[in-house]
Amino acid sequence: MTGTPVGDVDLTVVTPVGSRRADPLPLLVAHDGPEYSRRAHLVSTLRAAIESGRIPPTRVALLEPGARNQRYAANPDWADALTGHVLPAIRAAYASAGRPTVMGASLGALASLQAEWRHPGTFGALFLQSGSFFRKRVDDEEDFEFWNRVTAFVTGVRRARKRRTDARIVMTCNVDEGNLTNNRQMAQALSASGHDVVLHELPGRHDWRHWEAAFDPFLLTLLQGSVHLNRRAGEAHGADA
Repeated sequence: MTGTPVGDVDLTVVTPVGSRRADPLPLLVAHDGPEYSRRAHLVSTLRAAIESGRIPPTRVALLEPGARNQRYAANPDWADALTGHVLPAIRAAYASAGRPTVMGASLGALASLQAEWRHPGTFGALFLQSGSFFRKRVDDEEDFEFWNRVTAFVTGVRRARKRRTDARIVMTCNVDEGNLTNNRQMAQALSASGHDVVLHELPGRHDWRHWEAAFDPFLLTLLQGSVHLNRRAGEAHGADA
């Protein structure tokens, strides 16, 4: 895809076996999609869940990160590219049922939250794993090249006094990693401003193996309810199903 605010964006859309482009199906958008598929077996997990009837047939858009730090580290241009260019292109090519779900790990979780924060109502649900919600005096990441951009965005979210989005937000974080404290604080801040958010603290570290372990039940449960959530959202916003 060309012509976005961050340049070319590469992605792959994986569709359930037997489905057609004209079939309106829920959509899951995954930051770091190829890594999620290769290292955390996202596509195979979803395929098995669809075949067993645990979740409805669901398409997944696997986003190539490109210049990952530049794009995902609270870059408003990436949020605009995703919501204003990538999603419309996907929806032009594939019929969609309601609002999509977006997911990401580490900086991908940060990018997922920012996209919905800047463009509320785009997504029906967010699945945020070990988000890099860096804060001054909490995280020892000052040498990170986009530290100021990330901390400014996180501060803005924390200062919100009312709900910004009606999307359901499910967070997971592993207890043996550096982002645990800032994830706890982000969940608390989102809850205090009226958001539908839950944080699950799980064993493990900041890696793909432990993010995969959180798919069942937390991602699958979120996707189980995506059809009902999207139907209610569509009725509320007058959106097409």
